[in-house]
Amino acid sequence: MKRSLILILLSFCFLVKLAAQKETLGGHDERMQWWRDARFGMFIHWGLYAVPAGTWNGQTDYGEWIRTSARIPLDTYDQFVSRFNPVNFNADEWVKAARDAGMKYIVITSKHHDGFCMFDTKQTDFCIMKTPFHRDPLKELADACRKYGLKFCLYYSIMDWHHPDYLPRREWEKDRAIDDAEYDKYVAYMKAELKELLTRYGEIGVLWFDGEWEPTWNQARGLDLYNYVRSLQPSIIINNRVGAGRLDMEGLTKKGMFGGDFGTPEQQIPATGLPGTDWETCMTMNDHWGYNSQDKNFKSLKEIIRMLSDIASKGGNYLLNVGPTAEGIFPKESTERLRGIGRWMELNSEAVYGTKASPISSTPWGRCTMKTTKNGFRLYLHVFDWPANGKLTIDGCLNKVSKAFVLSDIKHPSLNTTRKNDAISIALPKTAPDTVNSVIVLEFKGEPDFTDPPEILSDFSSLVDSVTVTLASSRPNVEIRFQVSDSIKPVDSGIIYKGPLNIYRECTVNARCFRDGKPVSGTSSRHYAAKIPFFARAVSGLKPGLSYRYFEGEWDKMPNFKKLQQWYFGVVDTITLAPKKRNENFAMYFFGYIKVPKRELYKFTLASDDGSKLFLDDMQVIDNDGLHSLQEKSFERGLNEGYHPIRVEYLQRTGSAELQLYIESPGMPKTLVNKQMLFHE
Repeated sequence: MKRSLILILLSFCFLVKLAAQKETLGGHDERMQWWRDARFGMFIHWGLYAVPAGTWNGQTDYGEWIRTSARIPLDTYDQFVSRFNPVNFNADEWVKAARDAGMKYIVITSKHHDGFCMFDTKQTDFCIMKTPFHRDPLKELADACRKYGLKFCLYYSIMDWHHPDYLPRREWEKDRAIDDAEYDKYVAYMKAELKELLTRYGEIGVLWFDGEWEPTWNQARGLDLYNYVRSLQPSIIINNRVGAGRLDMEGLTKKGMFGGDFGTPEQQIPATGLPGTDWETCMTMNDHWGYNSQDKNFKSLKEIIRMLSDIASKGGNYLLNVGPTAEGIFPKESTERLRGIGRWMELNSEAVYGTKASPISSTPWGRCTMKTTKNGFRLYLHVFDWPANGKLTIDGCLNKVSKAFVLSDIKHPSLNTTRKNDAISIALPKTAPDTVNSVIVLEFKGEPDFTDPPEILSDFSSLVDSVTVTLASSRPNVEIRFQVSDSIKPVDSGIIYKGPLNIYRECTVNARCFRDGKPVSGTSSRHYAAKIPFFARAVSGLKPGLSYRYFEGEWDKMPNFKKLQQWYFGVVDTITLAPKKRNENFAMYFFGYIKVPKRELYKFTLASDDGSKLFLDDMQVIDNDGLHSLQEKSFERGLNEGYHPIRVEYLQRTGSAELQLYIESPGMPKTLVNKQMLFHE
């Protein structure tokens, strides 16, 4: 195993260079084009985990991870094979449901983390052909996708809790020996299965990898697998989870690391998209990927349609999940929402398919998508909040409107538009055509000519004594003018910006771009709040470090530590998980004092995987609770020089265990809170 890994690592740089040489930018764009145009797809999580339907030993909150979350022994979990018989499965019905909802591709789990294969494989008996069903649903779905014009795509988990050669084992599996396990054998098994999938089911649009985060997988293995898959189907698209450089649920790939063909934000929509990167948000309809009979917390039709528009407006794709039952049926709640999406898409799909990200940064009324036409371009204004005064305003557009109309009105009667400087005003009908999302189309000739409002930049959003603010615009040949006031106001003239501003009081900074004395953008605004510093505590006899308490148990949210029996306690130099006795299912809290060097505004950033909380001066200031991947949250507070009570709580369920606390101020760059700052009684 070690020798093989060394060979892979030695060839890594060569393979990166080879992969880059094999495909030109034009070739890559051509391969990605159908996916970029599609914008909307269906994710299907279906497997043995549908049999227990989320319930085990009285608990009802499990999903596709039930095998390890509920600590089900392998021989017990294997018994689900004889109970999996989806006699109501109908591939045509599933694919038609996706097509009628306006989806252009389907991604289904061929093998999830539990290792069960939902296809006819010769590599293992742990597969669909050993169930009473004894049919290959993937073949039937592939045929149905070709019949109805959808791209057939596959999910495949690198992680495998069942295969004897996969490492590492689950921490709680004390009875599964690892002495004879050979990870290279598992990789060979995985490649053999992927060859089956890529040679027996026709063209595969996307191979959607997952489960790549464990230490046995690495960049070299990921690139090798990427090249292997594309050697079998050169036109296939592969997500960034084939490598080992994903930034958790954010979906981005770490700088300088191999990232496949597109990023994969999970259960979240990037605030400003991922400019320059192809990306796809995958999201559940309720709270679970796999079927959970008790989970009725479904997103509303309104939420889903607006999420689709939001994602398209930022240049991304939306992969919306359905978790079928063990009988092979979509939950009725999912079916109802798919039909509702289909009704909206039947009238408005033009505003989604083949569109690009919005060229307008400020759309307080909703979202915007754009499409290039033969002689110009179109803007699709997705109006969530219909203006009460009947006027919709678009700032920063310098093009002349050729026509404006409501997309869902098939006759397309023109709407009146007027202009004042950079702003286009559209006279709308009295009532919204659709209370969820009405689409207004603006047609233009020529190249897009837009100017965004200036950026108002600063490291802090508040001040104790002062804060430094800079203004910037990416548009050439403009001047920035600003006003400092007590509220948000449009800048009609203002002061010409010539350099950084020092703000000494609570106020709002308003800024706008001008050319030849006329505004060519909307106004941007940012409020700066004044913080009164908290008094330091009068304490003495403190010792270096923080006290900590350690607990073990299974929690999804922060427990009430007062009601728990602590397992261990002690003192640490700084905030660290080093005292932990296990890698999963534990909690800790740290308490004592933090000493700050002077009266100042301080920003604290708490990063954790899973949940965490920060208390400062006996008040909770950051709530990063719950089960999630590495996630940061920040808070600003004015503090006087001296000692301030601090408490950090942490919860770890499964997977990675990480906890960091950072501090920064106008005179101190962002840094980890260190032992020189921490004290206990």
